[in-house]
Amino acid sequence: MASLQSLRGMVDLLPEQTPLWQHVEAVTAEHFRRSVVREIRTPLLEVTELFARGIGEATDVVGKEMYTFRDRGERSCTLRPEGTASVVRAAIQHGLLSQGPQRLWYGGPMFRYERPQAGRQRQFHQIGLELLGFADPRSDVEAIAIAWDLLAGLEVGGLALELNTLGSPDDRARYRSELVAWLEAHRDQLDPDSQQRISTNPLRVLDSKVSATQALLEGAPSLADALSGESHERFSRVRQGLEALGIPFTLNPRLVRGLDYYSHTAFEITSSQLGSQATVCGGGRYDGLVQQLGGPPTPAVGWALGMERLVLLLAQRADAAELAPQPVDLYVISRGEAAEAQALPLARLCRQAGLRVELDASGAAFGKQFKRADRSGARHAAVIGEEEAAAGLVTLRALREAGEAASDRRLTPQELLRQLSPDPMTTEDVSTPAGQGRLAGS
Repeated sequence: MASLQSLRGMVDLLPEQTPLWQHVEAVTAEHFRRSVVREIRTPLLEVTELFARGIGEATDVVGKEMYTFRDRGERSCTLRPEGTASVVRAAIQHGLLSQGPQRLWYGGPMFRYERPQAGRQRQFHQIGLELLGFADPRSDVEAIAIAWDLLAGLEVGGLALELNTLGSPDDRARYRSELVAWLEAHRDQLDPDSQQRISTNPLRVLDSKVSATQALLEGAPSLADALSGESHERFSRVRQGLEALGIPFTLNPRLVRGLDYYSHTAFEITSSQLGSQATVCGGGRYDGLVQQLGGPPTPAVGWALGMERLVLLLAQRADAAELAPQPVDLYVISRGEAAEAQALPLARLCRQAGLRVELDASGAAFGKQFKRADRSGARHAAVIGEEEAAAGLVTLRALREAGEAASDRRLTPQELLRQLSPDPMTTEDVSTPAGQGRLAGS
């Protein structure tokens, strides 16, 4: 029988990899706490209509990349391909918007059926920010600043911010007409994907990665020329806000983002350390999405960053080893019925005092247990044999020291805690809880 394997693009995160992820999650949570942004958690599975209406049926995400199926109730369901639509749905469903503007963040897996590559899988993970009910350009600046400071806090190098404005829906409607006419006149010179997008999502042609198409687009109409005076003024205030914060940016008139719900400010933060797949974070304003999904007219701005790409960056750092699992403080070894009965209570007692303790429950010979203790990287071993069990004592052996410092010492459990605890004050209050079992003599 063939061994079972994970699906292509669905990647296991092994124990040696998770510390980097936990580091990103911890720094993220702290930055959001400082910015008074609250966490929201939404289901992985939603009705397909949410994404068809929210993201746009003409987008590549909805048209080509979603994991969609019918459940036993014959409902069309989709594994979420992005987080914003789900957050907006939850805010509408639970009446959050009636309570005033909402500052929300989310994190977790998303799903898109696309070609796996470094930093991009079919199950991927995002962290995102959504500011719902905020119309002032300062909220665009704040959203970008939170993303920029988070990435800087993670010590991501080579950061660059690219900025554009998509204007209002009226601006885009005017521009779309001009652009479609121009693209039709040059259809034969476009790549096949861009030709198809003329009738479905013409603004996405501007984001083509085909070099010949990009060169041709140098002569295309400019979105900036279609903007109203009000849209120009709004974008000017965003730029001034970023300059006041000292956040550098470059204008990119080809930056349009891939989802239909964006308007006005659009941005991406890239890192030169990532090569061709340089985008770490992207987002913008989406004032029409809440109403489009059945809620009241609500301005909003947000962004999402990719965890896989962040982890790739962190793994390249010289100090990445510092994010590896912390070494074990104590490895508990026991042999014999009476000794084994006291091993788990000892391990639990030490864990309650803040120590990292691994318990060997194999019942193997002492020699094998000591070999495992050494491989674990533990600093010390606590040994309970028949003599220790009878006396209510523990033999403490230093595994990473030589000479006299490595000599065995027989101690009571409380003496062992005072020797090893990172905070000696905590050992005075640590006792064996009822039902845990007792160490003889303790």
